[in-house]
Amino acid sequence: MNIIKDQNIILSNSETKDFLADAFYPETENKLPLVIFVHGYKGYKDWGAWNLMAEKFAEAGFFFVKFNFSHNGTTVEDPDNFADLEAFGNNNYTKELSDLNVVIDHFSKKEKVDENKIILICHSRGGGISIVKTCEDIRINGLITLASVDSLERFPKNEAFENWKNEGVYYVENGRTKQQMPHYYQFFEDFETNYHRFDVERSMEMAKAHVLIIHGTNDESVSLKNAEHLHLLNPNTELYFVENANHTFGAKEPWEGKELPKDLDEVIKKCIEFITEKIVNE
Repeated sequence: MNIIKDQNIILSNSETKDFLADAFYPETENKLPLVIFVHGYKGYKDWGAWNLMAEKFAEAGFFFVKFNFSHNGTTVEDPDNFADLEAFGNNNYTKELSDLNVVIDHFSKKEKVDENKIILICHSRGGGISIVKTCEDIRINGLITLASVDSLERFPKNEAFENWKNEGVYYVENGRTKQQMPHYYQFFEDFETNYHRFDVERSMEMAKAHVLIIHGTNDESVSLKNAEHLHLLNPNTELYFVENANHTFGAKEPWEGKELPKDLDEVIKKCIEFITEKIVNE
């Protein structure tokens, strides 16, 4: 099977700024379900084993898209590094939801795409964004969360919060690059202004799409309780645990292997099975 890899497509968003997306899909005459991957905090489209994941979904017969949020710290010119920390610091949930909407608008109109079959697959904080978007957008009929948060209210607390408010910025070290990544106080102000819109719990309760919740039992970053809580909020969802898997299901940056890590391979097989059963063959 010949897989088309259309990488580093420039998308423009008048509400944010230009950003990049990739599309992986099989050469076929058929219209394909659109699967969009939404990365998480300090993530980007080419991180770790995401390219291998894209190939697996394309081989299974999907039009698979992954993209960089416009303010994730990467740039159009340098998509593999956090070259724009000012943009990173000025990121917020409104911008991410706007970018995701641009991605859906752009790729759902592609000739090879079946616009009636749109699925979001989201990792970590991208899960919170995708749950909100799924509630807002009736075009989305499938949602798969990978190690997702159950709330977007993830900010410093108590004295640390007061320092952030007074100083206007706080920094988090990137464990891999050792960069000091800024978070400007506008991030919280945007959350506060749009508090009801960013209510992940309410959005999960109201989600009409087919939903699969996947979480590793050894997730060191997002507690397993987040997955259990999301399932509790919407009992129509399916809950799937990957035994002993960590937050990235065995992947890391850089990923130099030619094969997927075992846990991520299990995740992808489960995703393909779920989409096929619930959406493709419904």
